[in-house]
Amino acid sequence: MSNYSRVGFATKIGGLLAAAGSAVGLGNIWRFPTQAGQNGGAAFILVYVICICIFGIPLLISEFAIGRHARANVGNAYKVLAPNTIWRWIGPLSVLVAFLIFCYYNVVVAWVLYYTYDAIIGTFVTMGTSVDAAKAFSDHFVEFVSNPWKPLICLFIVIGIIHFVIVAGVQKGIESSSKLLMPGLFIIMILLAIFAFFMPGASKGYEFLFTPDFSAVTPGVILSALGQCFYSMSIGMGMITYASYFRKDVDLGKTALSIAFMVTMVAILAGLIIFPAVFSVEGMEPSYGAGLVFVALPNVFNSALSSVPFFAWLVPILFYIILLVAALTSTMFLHEVSTAYLAETLGWKRHKSAIVVTLAGLFLGVFCSLSMGPLKDFTIFGMNLFDFDDYVTAKIILPLTGMAAALFVGWRLTTRQFWTELTSYGRYKFVWLVPFLILIRFVVPVLIVAIMVKELGLLSF
Repeated sequence: MSNYSRVGFATKIGGLLAAAGSAVGLGNIWRFPTQAGQNGGAAFILVYVICICIFGIPLLISEFAIGRHARANVGNAYKVLAPNTIWRWIGPLSVLVAFLIFCYYNVVVAWVLYYTYDAIIGTFVTMGTSVDAAKAFSDHFVEFVSNPWKPLICLFIVIGIIHFVIVAGVQKGIESSSKLLMPGLFIIMILLAIFAFFMPGASKGYEFLFTPDFSAVTPGVILSALGQCFYSMSIGMGMITYASYFRKDVDLGKTALSIAFMVTMVAILAGLIIFPAVFSVEGMEPSYGAGLVFVALPNVFNSALSSVPFFAWLVPILFYIILLVAALTSTMFLHEVSTAYLAETLGWKRHKSAIVVTLAGLFLGVFCSLSMGPLKDFTIFGMNLFDFDDYVTAKIILPLTGMAAALFVGWRLTTRQFWTELTSYGRYKFVWLVPFLILIRFVVPVLIVAIMVKELGLLSF
């Protein structure tokens, strides 16, 4: 007999904000602008929105349907709906990918926490006075991630915060914190976007964001936009677990549309903040890459706002706060996936399950963090542990778990079962069943295969 008392979200809005919070993360605020900058700006955004509609939303609805119909966490949902079949292995694989992402994702969240602290104490303002400011910001990041202690201290703090929220429970922890953090995230982002409007490079930033050059649309750009959907909507990471907490009167279609709208708005708001700043500094390119957040932007903010010292101090603080909030809501979700699985599968109490996940995540997280510094010479297939974890999860396991959700809903779940969830037991109408099934049975699986082929470098586009 399980000691785990299954509860759900107390309110519709709470469930929506929690699910949105799980999706809104560094993938929206960091990865999306980087992808847009490297793939043509407005053209990429337009393709991305189309991909969200024909790819992301159907997959998200599929995961919602599986989770709520099974009333079980992702690790057990497939087993509940298709017992004694090969499908039972998909659930544990989804839990595994969520846990592995949790381990290295926390390392990045720890970096964000430290940079928030740096911004508050005025480190970036001071560094901006250096003779070679660009080198100073670059060296600062390298020195930080190579330090054996500073990233680890921040890692312990981050995981401690997440553990506290998870132990508090679904309603008092996840739901309550999401109700506070998500509105706060949007408010701060809107304020920063308004502020960015007055930067000297605003017009060029807006042109880059909203004036598409369709000649830039290539098969590679399309596949990059499809891959971004996985990160933007947390597909394949265990959204099934959150869906199992949904009330029966939640409209799954509208919830998926709402989440898609929110994650897209966050991504665009990030662009409205970042690109006006980038174009305000001569020589800075929007395609800077992965170092954008920790190397380029501190320098950009300082350079663009050097004439107004107060704003040169305040803007980085607000920016790293929104990064931190977004990262924490996603990390809560990743922790909950593993915690719920252990509690419901092994019959453990919630706090015991949370402790095990926290300690295990901390253990592997420490090595992921150290792999950027003291353990950088230890490699797996030529990659340090941090990069290897990212590679295995993003390029192999996530596409497989996303594919499994599509195939399960399209071919294993009965049409009646699926219809029951789509209409919330007859409460709502869903007029797009046939087009939806065509997408989820045929189109989505083909697109996922194409993403895997591209990400694994099997073909170049």
